[in-house]
Amino acid sequence: MTSRVPTVFLMVFLLLGTAFSGCFGSEDSGPPTAKHLTINGPLIAGDWSGVTLVANADLSVYIPYFVLDPGSQRAQNGTVLNLKSGTSEDVEWLLPPRNLEAILLIGNYGRTDWPVRAANESWQDWMADSSNGGAVTTALNEDNGTWDWLIPHDSDGGSVATKTFETVRPQRSDLTMDDGVDASDGWVDGRSVYEWVDFITDETPCDDVITCGPDGAVGYLDRHIGNQNPSYEDAIDYFEGVLTGFGLRTEVHRYWTGTVWAVNVCGYKDGSMFADEWLVFGGHFDIAPYATPTSLLPGLEQTGYGTRTGAYDNTAGSAMVLTTAGALADFDARRTMVFCLWSSEEEGLWGSSAFADSVPSGVTISNYLNLDMAGINYPGNYALSVYLGPDGSGDVIDQPGMFHLAEWIGSDALDLAYQMERGAAEWAAVGEDPLWQQQYEDTVAIYESPTARSDHDPFQQIGVATLGWNGVVDGYPCYHKTCDRLSEVEEYMVTDNATGVANLAHSWDIVTWWAVFAFLHMDQTPVPNEL
Repeated sequence: MTSRVPTVFLMVFLLLGTAFSGCFGSEDSGPPTAKHLTINGPLIAGDWSGVTLVANADLSVYIPYFVLDPGSQRAQNGTVLNLKSGTSEDVEWLLPPRNLEAILLIGNYGRTDWPVRAANESWQDWMADSSNGGAVTTALNEDNGTWDWLIPHDSDGGSVATKTFETVRPQRSDLTMDDGVDASDGWVDGRSVYEWVDFITDETPCDDVITCGPDGAVGYLDRHIGNQNPSYEDAIDYFEGVLTGFGLRTEVHRYWTGTVWAVNVCGYKDGSMFADEWLVFGGHFDIAPYATPTSLLPGLEQTGYGTRTGAYDNTAGSAMVLTTAGALADFDARRTMVFCLWSSEEEGLWGSSAFADSVPSGVTISNYLNLDMAGINYPGNYALSVYLGPDGSGDVIDQPGMFHLAEWIGSDALDLAYQMERGAAEWAAVGEDPLWQQQYEDTVAIYESPTARSDHDPFQQIGVATLGWNGVVDGYPCYHKTCDRLSEVEEYMVTDNATGVANLAHSWDIVTWWAVFAFLHMDQTPVPNEL
């Protein structure tokens, strides 16, 4: 009997071994999973960074983020890579700046059709419930590049594996949470916008002819349009120097309006494929001129019309134009980038109207992005409005492509799906006016604006689809008043859980990133006016 025991154990072992072998063999020969793909390299959010993707099974991987194509060296909105087992691919990508969890989709080698999240949900929402999503498929690279592009499709190719991973956004070491440290670094960042505003509106008196202009202050104040206003001209010279310093071809455009010269300062970076298609960023640098003497009397700052610093309207927008220009100046764009600081917005959109009416023959404006009065909004206790147009009717979305793009960026890269849902409900219930006047918590509203009170209107008038951002407008008691100072804006942005400075850094971080992501999309595929 003892001699038979090893035989019995051997048979049992073989039977169990066969069973285990079948399980393992089935897993290895089945569809690839997250464990079959390794990411080597730093997982950095909010900046271009390089990693190596390594496969230990034959697989395809869908990267749903901007990547830099190794052939064209231009940014494109995602791709699919096919990797054989034991091979790798170097990837330079831009992971979400404000959503610190990223995702890759994994399928069988050679797969072309893939599921995609809905525009108004994050990838995390999609993983929890994919019923609202859509589909994309691979397509020929239109830049003569190396990696496929992705286009909408009617089939998602069925089930897919996912690989999620946490990312880390870089932060400056000299700041604290109260200073907005967690919005202080990356390709663009809100803390840098804050520092631009702080400098340009600095009222510290000085008499050094090198560092002080006609306004006698460190900053660039009194930027009121006028032929006899030396502070206005001093600001023009300064902004021209900044844009030139970025390496842009900078031009100062002067337009005679019949009474005064309207002056725009624009920096250009020629597109490497479609130089005659211009993608324009803009925000006005002029501020509301004094119209009543009481504006200057202590204690009456909120009664008269006019401001010296215009921190919110519109130094904030000017600072974001400068920030985007500095980041994108070295970027290889398909279309010509134009970064403009408009004058005379407060007089009736004179500067932007003159520019839109004087587009050179043979040149088209592909899209326009407007930055005016953003800052007193989410994450403060006010709504952030993301407005698009032109609007043809109040009851339907006339620009579904632009609406989809705004939602797509906001829901995942900026992690605002919940705030956008609240904003959609508020817009449907009350429209635009209350969003510009009242307090709202956790509210980001994307909508077609029935009004055009800023520099996007002239571009809509020539048939260009536009996108813009603003916070509270008429509900700000320092609107066009002497008290429109940075310190006042900070007061309005204080919440129970953050300082006004920190919330401002995050506000400007959100808007600047939204504008930059919109640019990347529009450079690859312009958004047409669908009216």
